[in-house]
Amino acid sequence: MSSTTRKILLVLMLIIAGAAVYFVFFKSPVQQNNELAEAPAAQESVYLPLTDLTGKEVAMDENKIAFVNVWATWCGPCNMEMPGIQTLYNKYKDNGKIAFYIISDEDAETVNPFIARKGYDLPFYQYAGAYPQALDGNAIPRTYIIYKGKILAQEIGASQWDRPEVIELIEKQLAAI
Repeated sequence: MSSTTRKILLVLMLIIAGAAVYFVFFKSPVQQNNELAEAPAAQESVYLPLTDLTGKEVAMDENKIAFVNVWATWCGPCNMEMPGIQTLYNKYKDNGKIAFYIISDEDAETVNPFIARKGYDLPFYQYAGAYPQALDGNAIPRTYIIYKGKILAQEIGASQWDRPEVIELIEKQLAAI
């Protein structure tokens, strides 16, 4: 390969890498639904029956703001956004009005070593059923902020979840509870 061809390939790779960084860290991570008050209640519940990593059944709390993240250990974008989720969780973990649900369909034997290696202190859960239509998708990570059965914000793909826009949305909802 000639040096000119190598330079062109290098420039193209840098452009692609720059675009990837932009979409992960600089695009708005929250798609807000500003018509929540007028929206009719969903017929199908968005609350999932979960188990913790010890197999104990856990019900999502419908009276709290729910931060729901669907992820997998093998998913690169999931791993990229996890530190931001940890920071957001650290900010709100002692607030009784918000609950975090970090959900995977992988078994505990896969998830536990990952958590230990990365040092995350997040509430991880398992779900192995069919997702409700509102939460269903063929891509991960998928993240939703839910309150009283309504999706307040959602993002398909990796985002920086400790961004000011997300904190502002959560603070606004917490003030209204």
